[in-house]
Amino acid sequence: MLRVLEALSLPPASALLFFLIGGALRRRAPRFGRGLQFFAIVWLWLASTPCVGGLLLQSLQLHPPLPSDAALPPADAIVVLSAGADRVGSEYGRPVVGAMTLQRLRYGVHLHRRTRLPLLVSGGLPARDTPTLAAMMRDAAEREFGVPVRWVEERSADTRENARYSAEMLERDGVTTVLLVTSAWHMPRAVDAFRREGVAVVAAPTAFRSEPFAGWRSFVPSWQGLHDTCLALHEWGGRVVYALGD
Repeated sequence: MLRVLEALSLPPASALLFFLIGGALRRRAPRFGRGLQFFAIVWLWLASTPCVGGLLLQSLQLHPPLPSDAALPPADAIVVLSAGADRVGSEYGRPVVGAMTLQRLRYGVHLHRRTRLPLLVSGGLPARDTPTLAAMMRDAAEREFGVPVRWVEERSADTRENARYSAEMLERDGVTTVLLVTSAWHMPRAVDAFRREGVAVVAAPTAFRSEPFAGWRSFVPSWQGLHDTCLALHEWGGRVVYALGD
């Protein structure tokens, strides 16, 4: 049910829904119906601009990047969270990690090479008849980056479960503090989830969104702007759901 509500609340579905409702109301309440349709068009325009998408993502980037050329805070392990997969992977002959997961994994590998800390990768099944995200991450880390993965957490379906099941594995090996790697806009929810499981976290965010204002093109609708807006609204919605569930 939550997934259906999320799909209907995000653009472009939400804009289409407002437009259709406005059309249905135009006979009984013409002014309100037209206003709702106008709002739908404006909402879709704004939601599709890089400016709005960038601002929304930046509002979630609460943790600064770790220093790139100075000593890192002490930790016992590195945890990398998954984000999605290429379920077909035709050119590889098998499903592989998606671009966002690969971006996070690459930074986790970079931190491993700087610190020599062991890696944990976390992520469950993205779809039926595919390997788990964690298994695909381990495959990429070991085959493509030449870096071993010590723990593979394959049961989780969301951020809370990433934290819960990873914490169980880490606790068995006496790990108390981790460098947590995920996208900068996802980091606040991830940090909160891991701390609730008793894991001390050093935020190691990656994939920061840069300045959203880049001339007049920032106000022109694009697929990237719409994608960024959906990412941010999904994340804010997740934070609200987690807060209400406490």
